[in-house]
Amino acid sequence: MNVIQKKPLTELGYNFVAASYLPEGQDEYYLRNKQLGKQQRNYRKLSALEIEILVRNDNTSDDWNNIFVGNEFSPQLVKHCHFFGVVRIGKLEPYYLEFHNLRLPVGLYNSTITSCDFGDNTAIHNVNFLSHYIIGNEVIISNVNEMATTDHSKFGNGIVKEGEPEHLRIWLELCNENGGRSVMPFDGMLPGDAWLWTRNRDDKALQEQFKRFTENQFDKKRGYYGMVGDRSVIKNCKIIKDVHIGTDAYLKGANKIKNVTINSSSDATSQIGEGCELVNGIVGYGCRVFYGVKAVRFVMASHSQLKYGARLINSYLGNNATISCCEVLNSLIFPAHEQHHNNSFLCAALIMGQSNMAAGATIGSNHNSRGADGEVIAGRGFWPGLCVSLKHNSRFASFTLIAKGTYMYEMDVPYPFSLVLNDEQSNSLKIMTGYWFLHNMYALARNSWKYIDRDKRTDKTQLIEYDYLAPDSVEEMIHAMTLMEIATGKAWYSQHDPLADQLSEHDLQEKGKELLIHDPEIVAGLQIFATNVENSSRKVQLLKVHRSYPLFRELINLYAVRNILSYLEEHPGHFTSLRAIVETAERGPWYNVGGQLMKEETLLDLKDRIRSGAVNSWAALHENYRIIGEHYSTDKLQHAIASLLYIEDKTARDFTPSFLKECLLQSVHIQTFLTEGIHHSRAKDYQNPFRQMTYESEAEMEAVIGKLEDNSFIQQTLAELKQYKKKVSSLIEEWGLSNAAVVEQ
Repeated sequence: MNVIQKKPLTELGYNFVAASYLPEGQDEYYLRNKQLGKQQRNYRKLSALEIEILVRNDNTSDDWNNIFVGNEFSPQLVKHCHFFGVVRIGKLEPYYLEFHNLRLPVGLYNSTITSCDFGDNTAIHNVNFLSHYIIGNEVIISNVNEMATTDHSKFGNGIVKEGEPEHLRIWLELCNENGGRSVMPFDGMLPGDAWLWTRNRDDKALQEQFKRFTENQFDKKRGYYGMVGDRSVIKNCKIIKDVHIGTDAYLKGANKIKNVTINSSSDATSQIGEGCELVNGIVGYGCRVFYGVKAVRFVMASHSQLKYGARLINSYLGNNATISCCEVLNSLIFPAHEQHHNNSFLCAALIMGQSNMAAGATIGSNHNSRGADGEVIAGRGFWPGLCVSLKHNSRFASFTLIAKGTYMYEMDVPYPFSLVLNDEQSNSLKIMTGYWFLHNMYALARNSWKYIDRDKRTDKTQLIEYDYLAPDSVEEMIHAMTLMEIATGKAWYSQHDPLADQLSEHDLQEKGKELLIHDPEIVAGLQIFATNVENSSRKVQLLKVHRSYPLFRELINLYAVRNILSYLEEHPGHFTSLRAIVETAERGPWYNVGGQLMKEETLLDLKDRIRSGAVNSWAALHENYRIIGEHYSTDKLQHAIASLLYIEDKTARDFTPSFLKECLLQSVHIQTFLTEGIHHSRAKDYQNPFRQMTYESEAEMEAVIGKLEDNSFIQQTLAELKQYKKKVSSLIEEWGLSNAAVVEQ
């Protein structure tokens, strides 16, 4: 049975906060006045003439003495309204406001208004019930069924108010459907915050600090009003309840928005469109939510988008990400994610950014235990192809492309930049190592470029890495090279030594390394198999190891030289200026903390500081992100040099001018190879007869898809190659490295 409470009409608009929750000496408006802050103005009571005009215009109030107005108030601009409680109205002047061809006169019309504040020159039309809101200047609100705030509003934050039971707290069940990695959402949550909180679940001290940060960030008192910032426009919406709206926001045709914060500003406007339903969430600055979206228990980081019926539930969507049509559940998604298809499904996953989900991809649909507790973890650049179905638990290195198919077993793929193929004919799993560099360089390079170009964040507290050659991917490359060496050695010995099974892993690795460096043609003739990649008894074959292994070595050289050149541009000087960095260079594990890369030492120190209380709030943690970001280029340079020395089997003492010259010249070779690969991989689209067959002529094809030589990205990469060669030549000449008799230092 519905419980309908019947109370005296004289109480409507009053007693917003129960007396038991009011501090001594305070009335129910004390938080309302605090929220107004500097916006408070000198209000006055209505004059007898103004009351007469208001009554003549079919307005009513339970008490005209509780209506306060600004000095430039025009009662003629208030018609057919019913006022309850204390209402304060700013300047009303004979103008109309126009936005996207919607033109409405300033004033309050045909609305029921309960205990609200209005800024100057607002246009409020046909709001059936407007209760306990603070409305900014030049705001348009038209055709809204219900817009109200309750005394216990939390605006999407994971807190409980005074007197509320714990079970009412909102949690986001990220990464795992069983709730074991749940976090409390809060306005301003960055991807790094979500990652740190969902990981480290066995670290009770750290977990308690994160809860304390969230609790301390928000006031638990009852009585906060909803707010609508200056110049915001709300039209044709049904229910808006317990919603905080920033300035310059645009809400049109939404069905229901409840317990949500919508961040918006003049330089990062947010929009909510037709048919959307948002409940228990945070919308970041500059977000777009359009056309039938359903989002429940969610956080959208700044400049992310939900469109065309997308469903986002119990998930965090990172900055500059777009999800259209499909369904995403219980997932933590780092910045720069794209998912555009109605039959894409993503569940219980940690996706580390620069990712793209194809149509029919089903990530994490199959659980492998008796509980819904499976997880998928994918590094940067994750790209499951058409109709890919993956099983929990699975893990993938950076820039893994998965070919169309149903993958029946759990996988752990440690080979970055690879293509994973389910070969049903031979009933085996095949991994083409180095696929992106060998066959699709255009897409890989454009992936890095486009996300830098599309990073619209106005607040770049976290320094997000988009380059495909970075500490995380390079560490994975080095690990993969070790695995290739072992697998190659094992493959060779299995053909030449009947006692191969008795050899140590070290012996296998040494033999494999020797073959891969000196005899790649022999490696090309071997069948090389990986272990511990798939949870099955079938074989996992590695393809093109003889090509990808030396390519990885060259790419690490390029990674090092690029960082050295960047350093020298900022710190011009002689070769000796690098010596201090070379002496301290070291490599080790790196972590992707919400798109921001951190070395293990830095991350461990950060967590220690959180536990000890040296970092005692989310704001303090965010400031640490910023400081760590300022040191990133130096940390990356040290890692790059250490990685170079490692793969070349050299020490800091060996980092001489002649060695540097070799590296510089080698980097030009690999940079040229990559640039040619960009052009070649795109040219294949023009040369493929099956792509040509839908056009009557080459001229028509070029009219539709553009000329290859006019491709702006390709032209940009050619120009960058020319500039890169010029930099290297200048450096060799400047340091006298062109002289054959280089003086060793």
